[in-house]
Amino acid sequence: MRRRDWILAGASLTACATVRAQPSWRRARVVVVGGGIGGATAARYLRLWSDHQLEVVLIDPQATFVSCPLSNLVLGGFTTLEALSRPMDALDAQGVHRIRDHVTHIDTERRLVLLAGSDPLRYDKLIVSPGIDLDWSSVQGLRDAHQSGQILQAWKAGPETLALRRQLEALPDGGVFALTIPEAPYRCPPGPYERASVVAAWMKQARPRSKLLVLDANPDITSKAALFKKVWAERYAGLIEYRPLHKAVAVETGRSAGGVVRFELQSPERADVLNVLPAMHAGPLARTTGLAGSGPAPGRWCPVHYQTFASPLAADVHVIGDAIQVAPAMPKSGHMANAHAKVAAAAVLSSLAGLPPDDQPMLTNTCYSHVDGQQVIHVASVHRYLAQEKTYRTVPGSGGVSDGPTALEARYAWHWARTLWSDMLG
Repeated sequence: MRRRDWILAGASLTACATVRAQPSWRRARVVVVGGGIGGATAARYLRLWSDHQLEVVLIDPQATFVSCPLSNLVLGGFTTLEALSRPMDALDAQGVHRIRDHVTHIDTERRLVLLAGSDPLRYDKLIVSPGIDLDWSSVQGLRDAHQSGQILQAWKAGPETLALRRQLEALPDGGVFALTIPEAPYRCPPGPYERASVVAAWMKQARPRSKLLVLDANPDITSKAALFKKVWAERYAGLIEYRPLHKAVAVETGRSAGGVVRFELQSPERADVLNVLPAMHAGPLARTTGLAGSGPAPGRWCPVHYQTFASPLAADVHVIGDAIQVAPAMPKSGHMANAHAKVAAAAVLSSLAGLPPDDQPMLTNTCYSHVDGQQVIHVASVHRYLAQEKTYRTVPGSGGVSDGPTALEARYAWHWARTLWSDMLG
């Protein structure tokens, strides 16, 4: 196993290193809601670290996990969704009891999870990994344009990724593809810029007279800015046009794909294919069950106690992944969700054993970005929990960014992804 893969698999392992199998684990049930990277990792490690004694129930309707990391390559025609998919039943061999259903409500007072097609499920501890949802109201007209299939996002890998690829394939040579980026925070900080790069790589070969507009609500590229700018200048000059401080507020469409996007301050832009990414917030379950705050206007993200990822709004509930209000310099990424899951799983097991949680958990993160189908750049970081500040801070001197794109980094990216999938599913 490569050292970077060992770091991925072993994050927060020390949190459970001193906890031996406990009789209390045989009497407890931990329910995990959400089968993405965070939820699946939590379910697997709860079983692993309890010596397969704890009853763990994972609730998620999907039979197959489809990876968001690397899914931009599908848009560029460099891989397939099948290559990014793994069966969820791999968790069955770990002893995780999977229920393929939708959660309709969480009764945190009675510690019950209510399901659409099954009886309510009692829990002793609950880990919720609700993911993100797109805020359609942040861009006027976008909900209708999405429902009609005219303007797609493909920010959750799956059928919509393939539909956006078909729109790109229909782009005429000399046409315009426009990608709008919301204000941070959003899922996967470098993701939109990677998308621009791999789509540009395809356009350079297949649609060389076309234009790719990157219309960013932020004042600058939010991740690996110098590297992306260098790549765009050297490889995609005249093809990619980057414009910061372009906050999309409305879209207008006709009878076919594409249309017009309007901005808060700047002039509108017309494109043959529009990929408008709106603002994002915690997934619907987090907002309807009060984990993002209560009232008619819940918060955008879920607050947590960072040491354990326990919710301050509900006892015996932990929230992990992209849905949380992140600590300083903590990205919303798949790798980080994997790390959250291990800290939360360790904290749950320690609590059930009557032991205190790890007083200094650590998280690691690596984000790989393709700049075409064969070369990659990365950013990495290590985050330590500081008890006196009750938050995470990056460890000075840790991590960093690539010197430049290489084919070797592309091999690392695929090894990283396969290790992540194996780590979460077994």
